[in-house]
Amino acid sequence: MLKAICSKKELTIHSYYDHIGDIIGCQELERLKEITHHISTTRFQHCVNVSYYSFLVCRKLKLNARSAARAGLLHDLFYYNRKEYNSSRLKGQPSHSSNHAAIASKNARRVTALTPMEKDMIEKHMWPVTRGLPSYKETYVITVIDKYCAVLEFCVPKLKKVGSALSRRS
Repeated sequence: MLKAICSKKELTIHSYYDHIGDIIGCQELERLKEITHHISTTRFQHCVNVSYYSFLVCRKLKLNARSAARAGLLHDLFYYNRKEYNSSRLKGQPSHSSNHAAIASKNARRVTALTPMEKDMIEKHMWPVTRGLPSYKETYVITVIDKYCAVLEFCVPKLKKVGSALSRRS
């Protein structure tokens, strides 16, 4: 079952899936299911979260929801442990925050052909950490949604623990 954080919708029967169905099952994305991301989720789930909510916001704003869904799914397509990368990098090497978007873009081009908009969205989703202003409104959307999803991924599991602890006390 494919769902986004804080959503009850099954995404495989949603119009969203029409835009990402050809890439979501690829081996490169499947590998992300084994990588922990933002403490309580997998990198795959984080990418689904960003993809789905970027799709919804862009659709509501009458922007390119298809590109938002696809770029969101591919925006963190890298396989190394970011904590190990940052602790082992040599002085002068770029940080994970400023470097992983370029790696994700390169990996995404192995999965599918990217439109210029999708490339911009993947490469600049960490703006303003990355250089160059986003070229599209959709890039700003994915940038904000990425941060929103990260906050949810950190907070929702903790809130669930607090809620279950409180209900046990009652």
